[in-house]
Amino acid sequence: MANQALLAILGGSGVYGFDGLEEVEELRPDTPFGKPSDAILLGKLGGVPVAFLPRHGRGHIHTPSEVPYRANLFALRALGVQRVLSVSAVGSLTEAHAPGDFVLVDQFVDRSLRRGTTFFGDGIAAHVPFGHPVCPATLAAVEEAAQGLAVKVHSGGTYLCIEGPQFSTRAESELYRDLGATVVGMTQATEARLAREAGMAFVCIAMVTDFDCWHPDHDEVDVEAVVAVARRNADAVRELVLRSIPALAALGPSPWRDVLRGAVMTADDQIPDDRRAILEVLTS
Repeated sequence: MANQALLAILGGSGVYGFDGLEEVEELRPDTPFGKPSDAILLGKLGGVPVAFLPRHGRGHIHTPSEVPYRANLFALRALGVQRVLSVSAVGSLTEAHAPGDFVLVDQFVDRSLRRGTTFFGDGIAAHVPFGHPVCPATLAAVEEAAQGLAVKVHSGGTYLCIEGPQFSTRAESELYRDLGATVVGMTQATEARLAREAGMAFVCIAMVTDFDCWHPDHDEVDVEAVVAVARRNADAVRELVLRSIPALAALGPSPWRDVLRGAVMTADDQIPDDRRAILEVLTS
């Protein structure tokens, strides 16, 4: 792709609602993994080239298991994206993280089962480090941008990723609490894995919408309640994203850009041509 973006914003349909976006262009790329969730909105905010993509598609047409994660992250990498800022609604697993709070998570426990979580396989094997899935410098920049925001922002926490689309059972929610997880959601571990393979620094703003179903004084989770809290926080998360953009741009290239160097195990002469083309995009 000839078009370039330095940063990418992944989120719900609201990612299309940013005011002040200049030189706007809608891209509908195809990838070896199919088409992304929706058109990628490419433009500039404060002179910074930014790509916006709603993971569930406009109108929220994809369940968490149906989101074309590989197509989404591959398309962003092909655009030259260095850093991914992902926004997601979550349930809280602790008293300290209340509905309305934001959590800048730094770890994941992945219990998803039915989705593509790697660009590799089918003739090419690669293994990348993932011990620290969130880029510390990217997280620190967002944390700094959050100073003075009219929302409580927690720095650090573990995101437990479930398959969905159903919310957790009470027993599952209690199990996740016993594991020490902070929040529960359905998308972020997958995006973080693929961002790492693609050499893009990753950070997540997790918006707490509910206490999940473990809390004795909290009603069972339902979509209406989740959406209501998310709407109340829309302006705050938009402000945090806008504040973060210049700080993230100032960080420069992703420290993970060369993560595939030495990670590919397959002998060069054994890599099929179609897989080599994928690898070329991920290492360009």
